[in-house]
Amino acid sequence: MGAKSSSGTIAGRAKRYVRVGAAVGGFAARAVGGRLRGDSIAEALNASDLRAALGGLKGPLMKVAQILSTVPDALPHEFAVELTKLQADAPSMGWPFVKRRMKTELGEDWESRFASFERQAAAAASLGQVHRAVSLDGALLACKLQYPDMASVVEADLRQLKLAFALYRRYDRSIDPEGVHAELSERLREELDYGREARNMVLYQHMLREEPGVHVPAPVSELSTDRLLCMNWLDGAPLRTFVGGGLESRNRIALNMFRAWYAPFYNYGVIHGDPHMGNYTARPDCSINLLDFGCVRIFKPSFVKGVIDLYKALRDGDEELAVHAYEGWGFEGLSREMVGVLNQWALFIYAPLLDDRKRPIQESDAGIFGAAEAAKVHAQLRRLGGVKPPPAREFVLVDRAAIGLGSVFLRLKAKINWHGMFHDLIDDFDEKALAARQKKALAQFVALEVESEDTV
Repeated sequence: MGAKSSSGTIAGRAKRYVRVGAAVGGFAARAVGGRLRGDSIAEALNASDLRAALGGLKGPLMKVAQILSTVPDALPHEFAVELTKLQADAPSMGWPFVKRRMKTELGEDWESRFASFERQAAAAASLGQVHRAVSLDGALLACKLQYPDMASVVEADLRQLKLAFALYRRYDRSIDPEGVHAELSERLREELDYGREARNMVLYQHMLREEPGVHVPAPVSELSTDRLLCMNWLDGAPLRTFVGGGLESRNRIALNMFRAWYAPFYNYGVIHGDPHMGNYTARPDCSINLLDFGCVRIFKPSFVKGVIDLYKALRDGDEELAVHAYEGWGFEGLSREMVGVLNQWALFIYAPLLDDRKRPIQESDAGIFGAAEAAKVHAQLRRLGGVKPPPAREFVLVDRAAIGLGSVFLRLKAKINWHGMFHDLIDDFDEKALAARQKKALAQFVALEVESEDTV
């Protein structure tokens, strides 16, 4: 995007503060009033009111709310239920607006650089919209154009989110959300950089090159900028169209999705942090297209090893190894009872991996994947005085991926041997080999030098 004047940025941010502040401020006033009357947190903080307020705003704050709705313990259960109802689609920009934006990104003659460019957006979301186009050599393209002044919008939304967190923290101290806010802030700011996303895309092409069931688009660098990302178009159908299909096709889609997310994690220490249904489509052969690479997280090799160690600890009943894994992630001063509570959530996440048979991802009728278990853990954390997430804030994205994928697997009603797929990835795990692959791949594809584990 072209340079903005500081006054324009301030004006954009101020305008956003007014809109978001009115929504969150009105919600907060009702909450305080209810608290003064002695209402419970569920009564004082009306979750449906918050959904109504945020849902009308669109933009990044809505996206953050959707992410938080699937992160265990980040919000009370009744909030999570309501915020999962938010829709990701935002109204698209009209053609005159698109022309001005494209001229800003590619210059006055931008239309001459395409054989054709569709006026109507093919898809619209919280940060930008996608247009179909055809390159001069006849290739079908997807052109993702960021909405204007999104940096100001993001900063305004993050400040308001921090205020909302502070309000919630006054009523419930079971989880300290400071690290959650910091993690979401970093990831959202990264998503504004389409140059970074293009590099992530090339990295994923490399990491998934031996996965025939997963397809990754290729960026077109000569038609891309930091706010415009052009890539080859991948044909596919929305995942929801396969929900009512046969079990075999649903299982194949689930298997390919599992490989798409966890092969990069266990082989390179990299994970896609936004696995909602709009970020992939499926082909007739049940292979999948991975479409969005803005929210990508890189992990220390020791963190990945800790994930495997915790699995082994739960499998073998080895409490000492479980404590070692938690401490390796940065948890401090854990009591035996607190370890038991953390293990309760871990056992839920790992349950399908520990069970060597074909089974659904969740065997209970609990509704939203993980919601009931998260509510139990949340209550116990409150009873024990709360816990601060460790400095390894990656947990926000790990939980997001696990719960997001689990929710999709639940909708697909997939029934496969998760244990077998997991062991295909971890049986030959070698921390030093992962570190070497990661360092080489990040330097080559993401232009990120990794001198030691501490710099990852």
